[in-house]
Amino acid sequence: MTKTRIALLILCLGALAWAQTAADTSQGKTDEASGMNTSELQRATEIVQNLTTLPADKGVPREVLSGAKCVAVIPKLVKGAFVVGGEHGKGVATCRTASEWSAPAPFSVSGISWGPQIGGKSTDLMMFIMNDQGMQDLMSGHFKVGANVSAVAGPVGRQASAEAGWKAGILTYSSSKGAFIGASLNGAEIHQDNKATQDWYGSKVSFKDILTGQVKTPNAAARAFVNAVQNAKESAQNR
Repeated sequence: MTKTRIALLILCLGALAWAQTAADTSQGKTDEASGMNTSELQRATEIVQNLTTLPADKGVPREVLSGAKCVAVIPKLVKGAFVVGGEHGKGVATCRTASEWSAPAPFSVSGISWGPQIGGKSTDLMMFIMNDQGMQDLMSGHFKVGANVSAVAGPVGRQASAEAGWKAGILTYSSSKGAFIGASLNGAEIHQDNKATQDWYGSKVSFKDILTGQVKTPNAAARAFVNAVQNAKESAQNR
């Protein structure tokens, strides 16, 4: 009897362990299938947060931060290829609405040339959309940087805001080794990431609907990104 009870106990414990493993595996597949890559969003959030911690001579001018209509972030561009694979990268954008910043809109980017402004082995990229035309182009869900709206490498530091170049429609930056520098992204093509949009929002909602505030922020990681952009803007206005 004792041996039988021990055998039954072992079988029960084994069944419980198998059930837990199956549940964990199922949850992992669900998370993977959802496409909610929180690590990418978290990295994008960290990049924006870094804007407010840099010395004035290494940072994005406050006029750029406070005046931007939209902000787009492309985390971890690696020389020769993107971390996410192939010749394409992933990014996330948000635009100012009447009351706050919009929910984040996922996009893919291709056609970035590794110019002299983008140095080192890896970097993070940021785009500040400064005028209405640039914002409308972004909201279309597919546009080429520099095609309809002037796009230039953004100025850096306190005095840079006096330069005429910062009034361009799109200002682009590279962040590497604790500093931001201007980076040319002319020719890069931005596309709405339809798969990620479906995964994040549960339907094929348009880029425009997301960026005009027609949909709710989908999760905590997305909310953290939007809050970081709002805080960076408020910090710039208070400098």
